[in-house]
Amino acid sequence: MVTQPSNPFQRPPARRPRHLASPRFRLVTVWAFLVLVMLGLSARLIRLQLVMGDQLKVQAQEQRQSLPQVPRASRRPIIDRQANVLAVDRVVYTIYAHPMLFSRSREEMAATLGNVLNRSQDTLLQRFQEQETGIQVAVDVSEELAERLRNLRLDGLDLLPSQQRFYPQQALMSQLVGYINLEGEPQAGLEYALQDQLLYDLEDVPFPNSLQQQQPNRDDLRLQLTLDSRLQRVAQRNLDATVRRYSAKQGALIVMDSRDGAILSLAVTPTYDPNRYYEANVEQFKNWVVSDLYEPGSTFKPINVAIALEEGLIVPDEYIYDEGKLEYDQWTIQNVDYKAVGGRGSINITDVLRHSSNVGMVHIMERLKRSDYYSWLEKMGLGSSTGIELPAEALAQLKSRSQFVNNPVEAATTAFGQGFSLNPIQLAQLHSALANGGQLVSPHVVRGLVDPEGNLAWQPQRPDGKKLFSKETTQTVVKMMEAVVESGSGQPAQVANYRLGGKTGTAQKANEYGEYGDGRLVSFVGILPVENPRYVVLAVIDEPLGEDSYGSTVAAPLVKSVVESLVVMAGVPPSTAE
Repeated sequence: MVTQPSNPFQRPPARRPRHLASPRFRLVTVWAFLVLVMLGLSARLIRLQLVMGDQLKVQAQEQRQSLPQVPRASRRPIIDRQANVLAVDRVVYTIYAHPMLFSRSREEMAATLGNVLNRSQDTLLQRFQEQETGIQVAVDVSEELAERLRNLRLDGLDLLPSQQRFYPQQALMSQLVGYINLEGEPQAGLEYALQDQLLYDLEDVPFPNSLQQQQPNRDDLRLQLTLDSRLQRVAQRNLDATVRRYSAKQGALIVMDSRDGAILSLAVTPTYDPNRYYEANVEQFKNWVVSDLYEPGSTFKPINVAIALEEGLIVPDEYIYDEGKLEYDQWTIQNVDYKAVGGRGSINITDVLRHSSNVGMVHIMERLKRSDYYSWLEKMGLGSSTGIELPAEALAQLKSRSQFVNNPVEAATTAFGQGFSLNPIQLAQLHSALANGGQLVSPHVVRGLVDPEGNLAWQPQRPDGKKLFSKETTQTVVKMMEAVVESGSGQPAQVANYRLGGKTGTAQKANEYGEYGDGRLVSFVGILPVENPRYVVLAVIDEPLGEDSYGSTVAAPLVKSVVESLVVMAGVPPSTAE
């Protein structure tokens, strides 16, 4: 065996020191590392509690104060007549970030949260770098987005639940439904007026542990309205377009079923989104259809004709002399078209309405004792509530009985719808009495609390209808109103294949001192179908601009646009030729 000679210059292999390989050394090293970590954590805790404690306490208080005060009790949903949801409780989340607890880089967290929540990543990163904890990242986050964040398992995030009232139809019925503020308090509409029916009777349980249990509909009852969202959408769209076209101050459009006073549509403009009520003008919270008064003008003339017929003061084919202009005490009363056509001479009662003759109406109502006339106004409910469920209803304003009886001009101006005021709902109520055969029914927007099968569990109490006119009287007046649409000022409201009765109105607006200015309020009221009257449609437009702004040019076409949809949705068959 041959072996190579050893290299004299090669060092023998080094030996590992025994103390470095011993188990005791490794144990001491691990123990020392743990001690250092504990000292580091202790130092961090001391800094957070003693050095930054006051600052973090202030931030925590601000964070709690920024959260909405959640109502302890849930509210029942509100639905329309087809069970479409108008208002419902839901759970939303406020997202807080604590960069000091992030397990990922701040850049990565900013990118992830920015993508999920649709927030600016640069802005989030800047905030993460400026503050260590308590950063409000997003509010009103849906359950779906909150669940996505949970599934990402991101450290350093707090998802704080809160209960919120949600209005899926947004601005469509805001003046009707109202809204709930951040403190859980109802502020307007039915949310305010019917809060006793909307609130559950719940035990006093702490929040938010019971939030998930409170959120579902506890007894399956829902507050159902009489309104039809489909018709409301048509009415709102056309009303908004009319108000914009004529640069009007405000407008309203009402569709009422005259049989029982159920309101199928109540569109108001301007409106607001109850989900973002804090962005609205405070004036928009008011439902001026019930809270504001106006002089109805010529749309009140059919009511006066019905009074005269019921009292036997006139007969339908009688003639009235219309001189076009007359002096009443120190006042001059004339027809709106007097400068153009002068006096019309002898005209029948239908022509008084067809041509909207102020002078003709004065002569008709002169035959009625003023004390009896005033009693009729009281009998029709002027000065009393209509009974509608909406809050802040303004009562009609009449002169005192003595002033009305002792001043002939008061009865004269009332004959053509001025000198007194009412709200639009009450005018629709009075025309419903013409449509339904003479009964004064209570206008209402609420059907009641219903179960999932639609059975009523609670219904508002309403007075029985009051008999105002005979059926013969109302049929005569509605037939006269048909002449207004066929060949009078209401022609723009004509709907093909349907018989429609109507009356235009163009009234001057009085200021707070009772003086009439340049502002006008135009309206049109329609009744259909004439052969079997059921529906009343009223449009009121406040201060439309333009020389050609009248009830016939502004309000009548608006009513037509809604009637065309109403007859389809309600299944009204075309009228047969008389």
